[in-house]
Amino acid sequence: MRSYSNPEAVLLDMDGTLVDSDGAVERAWAAWALEYGVDPARALADMHGSPAHLTAARLRPDLDAAGVEAAAQRQLDLQYADLADVVPTPGADRLLAALDRIGLPWAVVTSADDRLAKARLAAAGIVPPLLFTFEDVERGKPDPEGYLLAAKTLGVDPAACLVVEDSEPGLAAGRAAGAMTASLRGLDADVRLRDLGHLAELLVPDGR
Repeated sequence: MRSYSNPEAVLLDMDGTLVDSDGAVERAWAAWALEYGVDPARALADMHGSPAHLTAARLRPDLDAAGVEAAAQRQLDLQYADLADVVPTPGADRLLAALDRIGLPWAVVTSADDRLAKARLAAAGIVPPLLFTFEDVERGKPDPEGYLLAAKTLGVDPAACLVVEDSEPGLAAGRAAGAMTASLRGLDADVRLRDLGHLAELLVPDGR
């Protein structure tokens, strides 16, 4: 029976879900916004969950394709340079220990590129068994391609996967993949989590 407490695999977003990089992300987007003539408050409200080029295109719709590519690269450059205070999110270590203990497959599916994802995960001391970045897909979140690819690689039906996210684009991607969804930040999903430690409790209720 389909149940978020008994999935066949757990697919985790990175930024804001598995890795607390909020400070670094916000600093990079605020600096980028000032360079590109965008209200920083608007950039910070729109930055979460999508690849940099999609966010840049939304914030600067006047840019042509080359301009969007340059703007996105500049945004990434700002993020590459800032790994200060990047740490695991609350409960992340507990969740990963629980997944390992019960032998439940898991993977990270992120809108970050390969370089940024590996840098942030390393800064947080997390080594995922599988990592899928924006460079592995043609279309980023909210498109389900990344989650479908992760499920296929793990050999698990997407409907039996639990997607864990902290953004609307990410949750939309999970739903479009046909997966069960778990959310942070109070967003709507099949289950709302206080933190990743809460998910560990759901997956291993007897503490074994």
